[in-house]
Amino acid sequence: MARIVTTFPLPDAALELLHPIGAVAGPEGWRDALADAEALLCLLTDRVDAELLGRAPRLRIVANAVVGYEHVDRDACRARGITVTNTPDVLTDATADLAMALILAAARGLPRAERSLRAGEFHGWGFWDYLGAELGGRTLGIFGMGRIGRAVARRAAPFGMRVIYHSRARLPAEDEAAVGAEWVDFGGLMARSDVLSLHAPLTPATRHVIDAAALRRMRPGAFLVNTARGPLVDEAALVDALRDGPLAGAGLDVYEHEPRIHPGLLELPNVVLLPHIGSATRETRTRMAVLAARNVHAVLTGQPPLTPVP
Repeated sequence: MARIVTTFPLPDAALELLHPIGAVAGPEGWRDALADAEALLCLLTDRVDAELLGRAPRLRIVANAVVGYEHVDRDACRARGITVTNTPDVLTDATADLAMALILAAARGLPRAERSLRAGEFHGWGFWDYLGAELGGRTLGIFGMGRIGRAVARRAAPFGMRVIYHSRARLPAEDEAAVGAEWVDFGGLMARSDVLSLHAPLTPATRHVIDAAALRRMRPGAFLVNTARGPLVDEAALVDALRDGPLAGAGLDVYEHEPRIHPGLLELPNVVLLPHIGSATRETRTRMAVLAARNVHAVLTGQPPLTPVP
């Protein structure tokens, strides 16, 4: 029987896949169980580097139960012949839903209105009270038109939003037509977006892609939403843009130095802050764990992985 180590509690559906092929250890004491482990199921908070791999000489697969894999040293895994997998597709809808929720919450100022009510400041309906911005006729800019970016574009259409996007690779014309999106260069994305939603992976090229210079190019009164990776944004520059313009507000689910939050963001009333819950539905998290388990099952039984990372 193989030794399988997990860094997080697995749902029953995942354990049912793994128990016939091996003994599951963890999450308590998972590092100590690596010595004879053949499979590791891990999360984005688990740094899988050469030092960690050195503790697991029998490891055959790192099954990453999230989409992003910047926390996994792929070169070190490749050098040891270790397969790396992730969980694309299964969290697309949940994350796109949350991005749309943040767009709505930021544009309408919902958290600020709720805080006011809870503080006893609501004294009845007022004609000019709690005003927000409408989405109809506005332009949604999407940076990173992968699965989640396209899902957000589809959700924006019923709100009457125009969609523009910039991505590493332009979509085929038929895919652009299917989601009603227009490709623009990065400068055009910054200049034309009333709402900018980030959906790109974190790479050396995208780290701090939204910096002070990029923010200065945005429209007065624009909104920024990030459900991708925190370091895409220079948070100090974002605080300045929210405090002094041009941004009217932001909705954030991820942060540059998680779990630390820039103190300026915490002080600003025009920012919606969520604790990295983009995929946090019971159904989606279960699907993520099950897909990771299916990858482990495939590799340990001599089959190709379902969703390998290149």
